[in-house]
Formats: sequence, structure tokens, C-alpha cells
Amino acid sequence: MGESRSELIAWVNDLLQLNYTKVEQCGTGAAYCQILDSIYGDVPMNRVKMGAKHEYEFIANFKVMQNIFKTKRIDKPIPVEKLVKCKMQDNLEFLQWIKRYWDSNYGGQPYDAVGRRRGQPTDTPATIAPLAPSRGAPAGGGARAGGKTPVSGHRAGSAAAVNHEQVLNLQAQLKEMSAHLEGLEKERDFYFAKLRDIEILAQAQLEVLEGQGKDDETLREIQKILYSTEEGFEVPEGGEGHLVDEEETF
Repeated sequence: MGESRSELIAWVNDLLQLNYTKVEQCGTGAAYCQILDSIYGDVPMNRVKMGAKHEYEFIANFKVMQNIFKTKRIDKPIPVEKLVKCKMQDNLEFLQWIKRYWDSNYGGQPYDAVGRRRGQPTDTPATIAPLAPSRGAPAGGGARAGGKTPVSGHRAGSAAAVNHEQVLNLQAQLKEMSAHLEGLEKERDFYFAKLRDIEILAQAQLEVLEGQGKDDETLREIQKILYSTEEGFEVPEGGEGHLVDEEETF
């Protein structure tokens, strides 16, 4: 029989130097990623958001985890869609499995959890749930018949305060998503630059070989891969034969 919730949370907090209070908090994926890092030491922790608060951030963490499973050939399906909902039972079962995996594979080496995550904040909320309905709206039918406006202005003022709070919350979420998008754009630019360098190098070498009346099948295959397209991502007219320049794309 697996460990209890309290035993598992105590183990996670001790191993990773966290302050989790509930198994549900593991649904962000961050703790799972770092548990694997304690075993292998090569998880890209700079890509793991320890203080994730939104589902799109949880999914990004689980993508890192899926890559580790693939690299290490860990034959275990990850029920991402269930885990990111932060339900207790789903995360309890997966945490029990990962604890057994850790027991079988951890080599006993010292592990600097705080150092590995480079001081990232870990203030994951103890309760992660969808945004609740406005407190100013009726909870059910018949609470206030006819939709009449209250005589006093107090309830209307409370509703306005709630709406203002929701606006601030949405603005904060938008700011976080913008920062996440900026990071993705930087990563895209980084890999695009690498591909562009490869293209230039391959083209230059082929031109040299053509001048000598020679050819190189490997370089031709590299070019074929660079210029291959998929449906919906066709090369623009006049753009065939080279990757689109940065000035054209951005």
C-alpha cells in the first residue's frame, strides 16, 4: 500500500525544500519535474516554473516532464489532462507512483533543491481552483425575484468592488501570459538563428563544390530538410531557396 497524503507531502517538502500543504499542489507539475531532477540532475529547471498558478503554465511544466520521460525511456503514461486539474485523487496516485520510482532509482547523492531551481519563487497557492462566480451575482434562482435593484447602494458598491478585483486579476494574468509569450518568442528566435547559420554554411559549401564540379548528397539532404514545408506553412512566393530573413519575419 502506498504512503499516505501527509507522508508524501512531508517527503516532497523535505526533498525539495518546499512548503506544500496539499497533494493537489503537485498538479502544477513543478514538484514532479524536480523530483526527477533529484534522480538524474539534468532536468532543465530553468524551464520549470515553480510558482505556476495557471493551467497553461502547468502544461508547460508537464511538457518538460514528458521530454524527460522520453529521454530516460520511462515507460509510464502521464495523465496530464487529469493532473493539471489539481484534483487530489489523481495527483495522489501519480505522486505515489513517482515516490516508488524515486525509491528505486535515487542514488543517495546530496541534492541542492534550492540551488537547482536558482531561487525561483515557490509560492504555489494551497488551493488551486477555477475563478469563482462573482459574489455580486445571485447564487441560485429565487434569491431575489424579478431582478429588482436593491434600495440601498451597498450591494451595488460591493458588486463594483468585486468587478474591479476581477479586472485586476485578469490584468495580472494577461501580464504573466505576455511574459510567457515573450519567452517563447526569444526561444523561437534562438533556434531560427541556428537554422539560418546552418543554411548559410550548407549553401556556401555547395557553391564551392559546384565550382569544382562536385556535389555532396548530405548537404543536399540538409537543404531539403530546411526547405521542407507542411500544410499551412508554405514558403511565400519568391521566398523559395532560403529561410525567411529576420527582417522579413519580425
